[in-house]
Amino acid sequence: MEHDLSPATLTELRRPRPYPAVSVLTPTHRRAPDHAQDQVRLRNAVAEAKKQLEADPAVTRERRAAVARELDRALSEIDLTHAEDGLAIFAAPGEHQVWSLARSVPERVVLSDTFLTRSLVSAQTAERPFWVLCLAADRVALWNGGAGRVVEERTAGFPLTRRVENFDPERQMRIGDPPSAFRDEGTRRFLREADAAMGKVLRAQPRPLYVTGEPPAIALLDEVGSVAGRAVHVPRGGLAHAGAETVWQAVRPVIEAEVRKSAEAVRRALESARGRRAFAAGIDELWHSAREGRVRLLAVEENHRVTVVDAGDHLVPVESGTPGAREDIVDEIVEQCLETGADVRFVPDGTLRDADGIAGVLRY
Repeated sequence: MEHDLSPATLTELRRPRPYPAVSVLTPTHRRAPDHAQDQVRLRNAVAEAKKQLEADPAVTRERRAAVARELDRALSEIDLTHAEDGLAIFAAPGEHQVWSLARSVPERVVLSDTFLTRSLVSAQTAERPFWVLCLAADRVALWNGGAGRVVEERTAGFPLTRRVENFDPERQMRIGDPPSAFRDEGTRRFLREADAAMGKVLRAQPRPLYVTGEPPAIALLDEVGSVAGRAVHVPRGGLAHAGAETVWQAVRPVIEAEVRKSAEAVRRALESARGRRAFAAGIDELWHSAREGRVRLLAVEENHRVTVVDAGDHLVPVESGTPGAREDIVDEIVEQCLETGADVRFVPDGTLRDADGIAGVLRY
């Protein structure tokens, strides 16, 4: 199952396809007892997709069979043992993808000429993805982080490795200078290479960067390149050779502190916007502002969900499951704001209590 939504991947998913491109979304659960129903729910959702294919006169028999095969292949690949909060299946003739999401999605089947990506975009943003660069004199590892986990990334040449020569014991005895792996020219070249590789990754997928290592290692990376100057420093060695759980536990307190700082910065920005009459709150007002491209900063509580019906000039909240309702209106607003260049921040539940869970700072 896929997890990492890069800009290039999103562009590919949004590429128009010959009709029908089928999107199947279903919520999943991490724990019992709800977890036990996920397999049944998933099979029912795929069955509903096949039913819609059968009933659509615009779908030829050959295309219907081709998409049904891809749906069956996708279903056979899904292992719900490590399910997160949502699942998306995309299927078209000759292709399929399965995405695991760390944010719940409404149960939905859509036949169109593009895949329905807004839930992926919203989930990716809510995860607050980040990079962790772990430094050592003989290895530099890159970790892809988000939603309470890190996974080692193997891209742009990472992990970088080199052989470190043993130091000269006679030199140490002669001048009393303990050897430092971060003072020789070979290590300088190695970390300069790591800086260039990390810069390439950040240009392709910009996100916060955390750099770990012994203080001399971080200082040298800062001296020979540019990425350390934009990163949060975690002065702890030994992580370049460590496993995922060790790396995550080392950076977790720092990341959680950054999340708190971000939430406080959002709160201050919203408070300032009230005084300038540049403040918007609630689903209806944010939906209109997002469509007009007026939102500069959008703040959404992590688990905020609203179901609405479109009454023409405004949105009306209704119960989930209401015929004709839009179950994913929050994700629509998030995607629209991102496409118009807004800064979208997810904040802890309860942060926006007085704004019904969603608020924004307007450009004008």
